[in-house]
Amino acid sequence: MSSVRIQVINPNTSLAMTETIGAAARAVAAPGTEILAVCPRAGVPSIEGHFDEAIAAVGVLEQIRAGREQGVDGHVIACFGDPGLLAARELAQGPVIGIAEAAMHMATMVATRFSIVTTLPRTLIIARHLLHQYGFHQHCAALHAIDLPVLALEDGSGLAQEKVRERCIRALKEDGSGAIVLGCGRDGDPGAGADPRAAGAGDRWRQRGGEDGGVAGRAGPGDQQAWGLSVPGEKSVKRTVSVVKSILKGAGDGREPGTLSSRSARLRRGAAARALAGRGADRGAVCPQL
Repeated sequence: MSSVRIQVINPNTSLAMTETIGAAARAVAAPGTEILAVCPRAGVPSIEGHFDEAIAAVGVLEQIRAGREQGVDGHVIACFGDPGLLAARELAQGPVIGIAEAAMHMATMVATRFSIVTTLPRTLIIARHLLHQYGFHQHCAALHAIDLPVLALEDGSGLAQEKVRERCIRALKEDGSGAIVLGCGRDGDPGAGADPRAAGAGDRWRQRGGEDGGVAGRAGPGDQQAWGLSVPGEKSVKRTVSVVKSILKGAGDGREPGTLSSRSARLRRGAAARALAGRGADRGAVCPQL
């Protein structure tokens, strides 16, 4: 059986960040999945506002076109603003996942309410727009910014990661949220230190089921368990894959003729969905976010 090839697009031009995002994706990808981490040849070094997103969207579409020509099975846009997502779906011949939309979906699967922790205050309006666009505004308890630029996550000091971790823990306690959504693709780094378990939530997490039991954090109103950090067990992943496969199968008939009409194309999309779900692929989205 041939491997599934997933193109992961970092919409900014930082090669170091692209490598970090690629490593994070490979860490959670299903066995036999090939991760192709790419970034635009020209654009902006970081995405911190509407102007940056508009510039970055052009580079995203160029990479989508290149991935389509290479025959990749699916695409991930690894920026919390989901720049160019809808246009990319028009251009691509496989599923295109925006990490903001995916993170919000996953957060609602593990909690009744979630909080968003992002970088600069001026990016909060982008997150608010996405919440309304995707229909998740009623599930979001609060939005927070650590007031550091995206590239601070790459400076090696660890200051940004520490501020992210501290803000996540405070959000769980103060907002009454059951999950945290991190507002930057760079936060998907498994070594970024955004995991609340590292700062006191570990005991509660283990008491609630440990490695295969679910999640960690402080329960919000209406939650039946102590949600917070999405660490799904095998059963949870299988249920998610089943739902995604059903959605993708139903969507095949409505696409442009000749693109996803054949049974083989639908099977390839299903394989891509399984790879994207992987072994807890939400880890980069719901604290820590892919």
